[in-house]
Amino acid sequence: MGLRSAGLYWRVFTGALKMSRFLFAYGTLHPRYAPAEIAPFAAKLTPIGEGFAYGVLYDLGGYPGAILDPSSQQTIAGTVFQLPDEPQILDELDRYEECDPAAPDTSLFVRVLHSVALATSGTLQCWIYVWKGDPTSATVIPSGRFRSGSPGAISESNA
Repeated sequence: MGLRSAGLYWRVFTGALKMSRFLFAYGTLHPRYAPAEIAPFAAKLTPIGEGFAYGVLYDLGGYPGAILDPSSQQTIAGTVFQLPDEPQILDELDRYEECDPAAPDTSLFVRVLHSVALATSGTLQCWIYVWKGDPTSATVIPSGRFRSGSPGAISESNA
């Protein structure tokens, strides 16, 4: 399944760990939706602008999960953020996302470097957390956009 192969994830983790200063947040890493446990770190992210990546967004029961698919006609909407100049920020985000770069096969999410289209034009290479679960066990969010009236709740009708 292309991007979901463990080999690619391993190459991404080992070959490009410091290649991007940008994060594409489509869910609870966004400061607007961040729960208390990650909010202090999410608050340090500097917004660059809205963007999207091709793929499918899933409702995982309180937070979303994205599976990238460059051939998809569906998009995952989110915000591109610049990461702060703090070496531990990715470690903290990884911990929150249950992403272990040393063990991608057993991680809930993996962090990959992927091209994100900006709403204002152009693209940026950004870190994106990709869900490694079984898509048949989750509900697709058809709009590709995580919306929440309160942190952790998914509702497409909330602004």
